This record gives sequence, structure tokens and C-alpha cells, in this order.
Amino acid sequence: MRKSHGPAFRAAQFDLAKCPACRGKAVITGVFHELACVQCNASGWVTAETGEALPLEVLVTQLSIRLQAAEQRLELLGRPAIAVGPEAQYNENNRRGPGATNYTGD
Repeated sequence: MRKSHGPAFRAAQFDLAKCPACRGKAVITGVFHELACVQCNASGWVTAETGEALPLEVLVTQLSIRLQAAEQRLELLGRPAIAVGPEAQYNENNRRGPGATNYTGD
């Protein structure tokens, strides 16, 4: 390992797994009501390697990293496809029709 002074430049991303005690639901069913899961600090997530609960400060950072990555993937999937070639020319307004409307040649 290299010596370093101060905090890391980037937050390290840990592999998370669903809590085996509550199965990722953050609560355990008691006799009369649901109780907060003690094993995962009522988050539903533990470290994949050790199965231990993360400290709340680290957990918030890890969940934020995962949420941002998921939002980025959804944004990429939701973008409309950009038309290229003849399709692009057919769909855009070329102002060659009557009253400067689109003329497609059909």
C-alpha cells in the first residue's frame, strides 16, 4: 500500500448484498409488529464480503453512488434514438412543400 495524506480522492465503492436476516426489507416481523433489523441498521444492506452492517455515514455514501449509477443507466435507456440517413431527412422539415411545409417526395 502507498502512503497517503488526507482523504481519498474518490469514495471507494463497496459490494453490497441484501441482509440475510431481513432479506433486504429492513424490518423483521415480530410477534405483534415489525421491528427494525439490528443486523443491517434497518437499511436492508450489508457488505457482501463480511456480511457486516456498514456505518451510517458510509452506507449513505454507498447508496448514493448506486442511485446515481442507476439514474444514469435509466437516462441512457430513455433517450430517443437519433435518426440517421434517409430516415432523418424524411422526418425533418425541409420547407420545400406548399406553404414551406415538409416535402417528402411520396
